[in-house]
Amino acid sequence: MDELEKVMIVEGKSDKEKIESVLDEPVRIICTNGTISQLRLEELADELYDKDVYILVDADESGEKLRKQLKREFNEACHLHIDRAYKEVAAAPRHHVASVLLRANLNVHTIFLERKSRGV
Repeated sequence: MDELEKVMIVEGKSDKEKIESVLDEPVRIICTNGTISQLRLEELADELYDKDVYILVDADESGEKLRKQLKREFNEACHLHIDRAYKEVAAAPRHHVASVLLRANLNVHTIFLERKSRGV
């Protein structure tokens, strides 16, 4: 059984890869692939009821629709937001993603916090 206490829900595989490259602690990352059925949502809610759930989706129409859907099932979840200028989590620079995660008290690789990370 998965012992990780922290779980992040994202839209796609590229979002997951971006976040994994920045995080410096074990967090289970679940991809919805943009949509999620009500049945799967209820299964996840049961599975994650005792976990710290974070939600980080794209700053676009489909991301906001998914966020509303997730908010209903995970009303205790911590909602993270990337700057609308980047639109997609995968398109956001790592230093921006790191600062978003850090504000949620998640551990990130410090290299991404160094003054705009020299373009990383």
